[in-house]
Amino acid sequence: MTRDEGRFDKRKAKPTRPLYLVLCPLTKEENIEYRHFILSLVPPAFIIFVFWMVKVIEITDGLDLFYYGIFPRKTSGLIGVIASPFIHANFNHLINNSVPFFFLLTAIFYFYQKVAWRVLLISYLATGIFVWLIARSSYHIGASGLVYSFASFLFVSGIVRRNINLLAISLLVIFLYGSMVWGIFPYRPDMSWESHLVGFTVGVLLAIYYRHEGPGPTKFISDMEDEEPADEPENLNL
Repeated sequence: MTRDEGRFDKRKAKPTRPLYLVLCPLTKEENIEYRHFILSLVPPAFIIFVFWMVKVIEITDGLDLFYYGIFPRKTSGLIGVIASPFIHANFNHLINNSVPFFFLLTAIFYFYQKVAWRVLLISYLATGIFVWLIARSSYHIGASGLVYSFASFLFVSGIVRRNINLLAISLLVIFLYGSMVWGIFPYRPDMSWESHLVGFTVGVLLAIYYRHEGPGPTKFISDMEDEEPADEPENLNL
């Protein structure tokens, strides 16, 4: 083969298609949805990566980051408003928060693209600040307050916007992590139920505030509401 014969003609070359498009061709709309879904995974995945890196560094360096949690009504405890969601007591605590955190926040970024960052930031700061104001005098750590905020946001939004998908996601998380329902009550002294209660309340308020954002009503719900009840005979004996 000569040099000229082996030269690659870029003008005649066909563009390489991604493997997923070759195996499972998508329409233009489906391709946009696919890319949107992949992008929705990035923020929660990155935040959880930071959660785990903090825990790994804490273990490998023999650190005790517990004291960077929220300690209510002490100036030194204010650092916990920023730091506490990244600190976990042990790997079991970390896993229990990581899984629902990932799925719920992914759903928020997927369904609420315009306001997702605002929901995340407000949940993050508001939950921490109110825990600092009203919680018991103890160190409060972990991202469970954010998990409760995300879950209540999606659940209440599903009711307000009549969307089954949002309701299903939150109900699935509650089903898999049934103790979430009881987490807002003070039945365990080693659990920050205040963080759960505050996060839950913040999520409800955000859902009401952003009630005009997000996906519309699920189709069959709208169809059911549009149907008028059939007229019953006036003289009907049962």
